[in-house]
Amino acid sequence: MSTEATKTEVGSYFISNYPPFSQWTSDAIGDLQAALARPAGSTSQGALQNSSEGTGVPPLGLYLHIPFCRKRCKFCYFKVFTNVNAESIERYVSALCQEISLVARQPIMQGRQFRFVYFGGGTPSFLSVKQLQSLLERLHQYVTWDGAEEVTFECEPGTLSEPKVKALRDLGVTRLSLGVENFSDAILEENGRAHLSKEVFRAWEWIQAAAFPNVNIDLISGMVGETWDNWRENIRRTLELSPESVTIYQMELPFNTVYSKGLLQTQGDSPVADWQTKRDWVRYAFEVFQENGYSISSAYTVVKDPKKVSFSYRDNLWRGSDLLATGIASFGHVGGVHYQNVPEWDRYLGMILDENTLPLGRAYTPTKHQMLIREMILQLKKGWLDLSYFKEKFDTNIFEQWRDVWDGYANEGYAVLPESDVAPGSQIRLTTEGLLRVDGLLPAFFEPQFRNVRYT
Repeated sequence: MSTEATKTEVGSYFISNYPPFSQWTSDAIGDLQAALARPAGSTSQGALQNSSEGTGVPPLGLYLHIPFCRKRCKFCYFKVFTNVNAESIERYVSALCQEISLVARQPIMQGRQFRFVYFGGGTPSFLSVKQLQSLLERLHQYVTWDGAEEVTFECEPGTLSEPKVKALRDLGVTRLSLGVENFSDAILEENGRAHLSKEVFRAWEWIQAAAFPNVNIDLISGMVGETWDNWRENIRRTLELSPESVTIYQMELPFNTVYSKGLLQTQGDSPVADWQTKRDWVRYAFEVFQENGYSISSAYTVVKDPKKVSFSYRDNLWRGSDLLATGIASFGHVGGVHYQNVPEWDRYLGMILDENTLPLGRAYTPTKHQMLIREMILQLKKGWLDLSYFKEKFDTNIFEQWRDVWDGYANEGYAVLPESDVAPGSQIRLTTEGLLRVDGLLPAFFEPQFRNVRYT
């Protein structure tokens, strides 16, 4: 996607890492294995990751991928499985626990505590109460997150029950992320969602009764069938629920979605709203939420109380933390090396349960400059960059390094530049127009060899 994109075409994507995933290969797995075998902070990359905090050891997070869903949404591009039976789920949970036991033995893990934990999917809440309790009981044989700032758990409304919500609270989850996406039953059905609006409201009563510290609601701007009238209704209903935070994604069409495959076969027009319409819908949502006391936290997120909602997972990840990725096809970063687990079901299970080895699929060892780009483009999604942070951590003046790009974005009305790039507190800030199209601004900072390659 570029800043000039109008229609939502196949191949549009959300930027979540750098260099692009398509450049990661199995040839670099040796680098990853070497990183896992070293104590944290013993490499130049590891020290760099957290030099701003002075410890030489980056914060550590844990991601657990639960790949099961009741249905596959037509816009979904994640690794998910539907129509699975209890035996398959148990086999996967056993593999996941065994994987974590293998990870826990690695030297890079020794003496470290998790700062954040994230259960993602797929649909983690697809698991039954008994399966969840069994999973957590087995995981705690190898790792603990008692001192974590945040334990996030993604939920699909129709998979929740009152006992399950209570169990999640009892199991230590501090933040629920509820995948509402839309309140129109017709739009939910058209886009292949498994839940209907009545299940949202029913689940919300249980969630409120359980008194989770933080609850996030996900919405998607531009689902097929969306209209202005319905979008306004989405925002009104979300405000009535009054969650601690709201995340709004602009719908994209990566290559491997149901919608994308249909478009490639028929060569028809995209059914997804154009980029300007999606940006207008997000702008409207941001304005209404701000009028009701929320603050903009990123290009996708508003929060009710910035002092209460910190987004530990996001903020640490965007500042170069280590992330242990567990589960099929999951992405992580440890000891200065990016990596992804194998994406094939039989291979993932076989490597762990039969071979007793970590299911490492591909990796990439970024240079110092690439790590700088990664942090810069991810942090720009918050709408501002602290110049002194990058000077201290990477010994680089990012304003001068990319002066032509910044000047161009300022001239287009996307950014506000500092009067001085050396004064304390100097920042580059995105305007609202820049924030609404931030993923289209980021490729300009890519190294030339990565600007025209497939992202995934």
